[in-house]
Amino acid sequence: MKVSTSKLLGFLLFFVFYHCQACPRYKFVVTEAPYTRLCSTKKILTVNGQFPGPTLYVNKGDTIVVDVYNRGNYNITIHWHGVKQPRNPWSDGPEYITQCPIQPGAKFRQKIIFTTEEGTLWWHAHSTWLPATVHGALIVYPKIGTSYPFPKPDVEIPIILGEWWKEDIMQVYLDLERYAGLGVTSDAYLINGQPGDLYPCSKPETLRLKVKRGLTYLLRIVNAILIDGLFFAIANHTVTVVGSDASYLKPFNRTFICISPDQTVDVLLEPNQSPNHYYMAASVYTTALPGSDNNSTTTAIVEYNGNYTPSSLPMFPYLPEYHDAEASINFTASLRSLADKEHPIDVPMEINAHLFYTLSLGSPCKNNSCPAGEQLRFIASVNNESFLNPSVDILQAYYCYIQGVYGTNLPNFPQLFFDFTADYLLMEWEIPQLGTEVRVLDYNSTVELVFQATNLLKGSDHAMHLHGHSFYVVGLGLWNFDKDKDPLTYNLVDPPLQSTIHVPRDGWMAIRFKANNPGVWHMHCHIDRHMVWGMGTAFIVKDGESLEAKMSPPPLDMPPC
Repeated sequence: MKVSTSKLLGFLLFFVFYHCQACPRYKFVVTEAPYTRLCSTKKILTVNGQFPGPTLYVNKGDTIVVDVYNRGNYNITIHWHGVKQPRNPWSDGPEYITQCPIQPGAKFRQKIIFTTEEGTLWWHAHSTWLPATVHGALIVYPKIGTSYPFPKPDVEIPIILGEWWKEDIMQVYLDLERYAGLGVTSDAYLINGQPGDLYPCSKPETLRLKVKRGLTYLLRIVNAILIDGLFFAIANHTVTVVGSDASYLKPFNRTFICISPDQTVDVLLEPNQSPNHYYMAASVYTTALPGSDNNSTTTAIVEYNGNYTPSSLPMFPYLPEYHDAEASINFTASLRSLADKEHPIDVPMEINAHLFYTLSLGSPCKNNSCPAGEQLRFIASVNNESFLNPSVDILQAYYCYIQGVYGTNLPNFPQLFFDFTADYLLMEWEIPQLGTEVRVLDYNSTVELVFQATNLLKGSDHAMHLHGHSFYVVGLGLWNFDKDKDPLTYNLVDPPLQSTIHVPRDGWMAIRFKANNPGVWHMHCHIDRHMVWGMGTAFIVKDGESLEAKMSPPPLDMPPC
């Protein structure tokens, strides 16, 4: 049998790629474990019995191997949120996009390749609503021999913002999938797995962060909540924001931050107040319909070191009202890349792929078309296309030329332009098409994508996440995007580099990126019920000319469909 030189070289690269003996190895055992919260005990799915799961520590440019053993009762995948995975979509993790799930009793070896990421990321399940308990922090230190662009902190602490359901999370998901309603809201928010002393039966286990005056603490904050953005603050303290989504920012001070679902924010805390106990707190930010989100507050306690008599109650921080869109937008607008000699940026200036994506909610129930009792059903779409997961993952279908799994006709622009943010919109605009449509991009093409939130079904914020790439957020604003005026206000000097952004309700956001990572890459709303309702798609980035610009072959142990 004759083997071409290119295929032989590809096989050799594949062998080296997946058999790096020097790569650090980790073992993730997905298994159920009993946990007690809010006065009752139940079993939850975990990694290695831990909730939150284990924190992984790497340096910039490292490659690691994680062996995932599924000893739970449900199919699962693991996604490495914000890791670009060059040429390696096979280990990215989104179910039915880049792989079929790891079935109970099976194992999958994932190779995680870090390149330019530096800061705080996280990993999580990317199947159904299993991320509620299957998640953990992922810390990317500077490359060995280099340091932070700010004075090295004395202490670093991951702060994972999560949530807890009394009900079984899979039942919550199955009901949401079946009825396409708002679903059951969580019963508590969590800080590092604990609700805090404002919730019943929670005071003894409240997280206590002991601090010392004169030291600097780097808080690596992860929003692991499925649905909600959060306001976060520490009473009587100002924090300095220095990074987000594993990219450094020009430092700026805030008394509170706003963090989108699945976003990360790094802040420096300098304890400089009178010795006492101070609440660290987080509460919901949402513009969704009242009653559709958890409106409680999670707390931890910051305790100063030393001999003193603390106040009978810790001081409580100011947090904006749950619907304070101005506070959220102002925080997002404050993010700026360092854009210096040591941290240069590369914003695409010449654009050859212009995309305009409307993000809409809707309802398929018109003229009593849905069964009795199921009239409050929701659907979500990108450019009026509501995404359906296929039964074979798109990456396998693309690589193996399997027909009929997906289409490539996601529109570049909405088929109908109207006043997207008007108070009253026609009901027929709420009914999108159903399908599995993606967008194909040429290798190294430069993309500008404008997200436009619509007010269909009263609208919502959207936390949009792109796999396989980071992007520059060059513009944002309220109301309808103006293609003639708004680009004149773009920040092309020091825009933040992100992998998840919060598109405001009745507003827009513009991003730019270079499609230089061949493969199939999911793009979706990380308000997870919007994703369940269909707000997602994928980009297929074609191979380039050189061998180094081509997607790597699949590993031998890819989970079967």
